[in-house]
Amino acid sequence: MDYIAVIGAVFMDIKGVPFGKYDSRGTNLGKIGFHHGGVSRNIAENLGNIGLGVKFVSMADKTPMGDEVLGRLQSAGVDTSCVARTDSGGIGMWLAVLDETGDLAGSISQPPDMTALSGLFDDKGDEIIRNSVGVALEIDISRDISEKVFRTAEKYGKKVYAMVGNMGVILSCPELLEKTDCFICNEIEAGRLFGENMEYMPPKKVLKAARAGAERLRIPAVIVTLGAGGAVYYDARENTEGIEKAQPARIVDTTGAGDAFFAAAVGSLIRGGSIDKAVRAGTRLAAMTISSMESSCPKTDSFFSGGQDERDIYNHSS
Repeated sequence: MDYIAVIGAVFMDIKGVPFGKYDSRGTNLGKIGFHHGGVSRNIAENLGNIGLGVKFVSMADKTPMGDEVLGRLQSAGVDTSCVARTDSGGIGMWLAVLDETGDLAGSISQPPDMTALSGLFDDKGDEIIRNSVGVALEIDISRDISEKVFRTAEKYGKKVYAMVGNMGVILSCPELLEKTDCFICNEIEAGRLFGENMEYMPPKKVLKAARAGAERLRIPAVIVTLGAGGAVYYDARENTEGIEKAQPARIVDTTGAGDAFFAAAVGSLIRGGSIDKAVRAGTRLAAMTISSMESSCPKTDSFFSGGQDERDIYNHSS
């Protein structure tokens, strides 16, 4: 089966949700749960859950937790044969506190040690990317790994779609974004990259600022997600831009919505969809994800009944 190579890290998300109104200075009674997470892990699971072939290139500890992470991905149809097993440090931790509306109130992230992933890519990177239909790269995992991925993808003529984690690599070497086929981020990340606060801008102004920033940094295409405001997009190659409204949804937990958006949008683009169709697919899967406590969408046959665009994009064959 054709596969999208998803390259990045695994995290375990520890989420706390208050029973009542969240008080940032007081003690909040509520519910705490452990959930599989990490930007690229979430994307890999989402891609598998909507029926696309995916090979996850990452790390996991040699522990019951690592076994559980890989087992869940495998149950979603994800190929985990290129996940390096480590004695320790292969899984990051993300501590998140949500408020009473399901929005993120605060978080602390402990990143994994990326040494094993760098070594795995040295050994198998050419084969992984050569046989893929495209690459989804968590570009902030490390500058060294990201540069290796871009060199290898260029060697084999494969498109790279970039997602961000902590913005560390992107802010230090934004020139990497010139090599992406499409860069997808939220308005806070776009604001940091383009040097303009977009958090409270109306979509039209975000689009204008995103287009100017993409042109300045020579990014071929950019999509900026706006949460409840939907998303804006700009493709310099087609001189196409637009605004897509958010899909209505019952909000349970907003974490993971951006990763679901990325998975659906990239799945669309890799299979030849235009950027506007990709954004529509992304907003739809994001809406389905925020209705769940999990950081990834569940397996969902109903996604294919969303319209002809989605059926054309996601009817995947080997």
